Amino acid sequence: TRLFSRSVGEGTDIVEKQMYTFEDRGGNKVTLRPEGTAPVCRAYLEHGLHNLPQPVKLYYIASIFRYERPQAGRYRQHYQFGYEAIGDDDPALDAEVIDMAWQFFQSLNLRHLSLQLNSIGCKKCRPGYLAILNDYYASHTHDLCSNCKTRLKRNPLRLLDCKKPQCQQIANPAPRSIDFLCPECEEHFNRVKRYLGLLDLPFTVNHRLVRGLDYYTRTVFEIQPEAEGAQTTLGGGGRYDDLIEELGGKPTPAIGFAAGIERIILNLKKQNVPIPALPRPQVSIAYVGDEARDKAIKLAATLRKNGIGVIEAIGSKSLRAQLRQANTLGAHYTVIIGDQEVKTGTVILRDMTTAQQKTIPTNQLQGLLR
Repeated sequence: TRLFSRSVGEGTDIVEKQMYTFEDRGGNKVTLRPEGTAPVCRAYLEHGLHNLPQPVKLYYIASIFRYERPQAGRYRQHYQFGYEAIGDDDPALDAEVIDMAWQFFQSLNLRHLSLQLNSIGCKKCRPGYLAILNDYYASHTHDLCSNCKTRLKRNPLRLLDCKKPQCQQIANPAPRSIDFLCPECEEHFNRVKRYLGLLDLPFTVNHRLVRGLDYYTRTVFEIQPEAEGAQTTLGGGGRYDDLIEELGGKPTPAIGFAAGIERIILNLKKQNVPIPALPRPQVSIAYVGDEARDKAIKLAATLRKNGIGVIEAIGSKSLRAQLRQANTLGAHYTVIIGDQEVKTGTVILRDMTTAQQKTIPTNQLQGLLR
């Protein structure tokens, strides 16, 4: 629990409202994982990855748990994948991560996407900006929603991210973080924008983009669908140059990106983009008889060891049922083994597309399947 409250931020919605936190039988306070970056950073420290050539580039696919009101694209448990590049503050790394995220969504044939970009500065220049932002919002307190009135006392940056219409109207003319960057952060942001231009990535600087986690520094970005009624964010990320140090390590710059898989699928469906099919298994093995089953088990293991994808029938299914299953799963070939094949050291190789089949020596099977 402490890992997430320290990294995500005590005043964030995730920590205050959305974390599943409880005590285990040993009296330890534990939390179901509400996001992926902090655990990756802890693993980076615990497993000595800082001793490897930097930056270290890692990915994860994991279940994420947040107590939210279930709705389209927002679930209390969902799958998320993320990519983290830890150990370098070069703006070229920012551009690389953003480009990877952008190209991923392009590869899915999602259309009409928008790349939103901002810089929220560092611990050197952000305090001055927060003071000015606080003064701005203090003059609009009576028009804020109840949540934003509470956020204003802890972190006024969070108010820029509010989705309530009245708060969005106040946020639009609010002071911009990019106007208060220190020279180092300004240079960093300018180089990020220049590199994105070199990569021909269209982007919009959005001064209201701050992300929902307190560990972000400098570059933040989101990829959003432009279609009306689409989920507001497909994925996003940014720099977290202070997080490793906050978790007990040495100062270590880093940047990452994450996206929710269910939300991606939802947007694919909204745009009528075909969802990629699972790869077809190369071979299915069917058998009749106990001796044939023994040979099938051994043959399947041998083929897998040699890099050939195999599915095999389990249980007492008829040969017809086994062939029907192979056809349903889309196997390219079915290897059929009966008592006669066991005696002669052969198998029947059936092409599931043409329904043609032939008997071959077992030791020739691998060569024909490659």
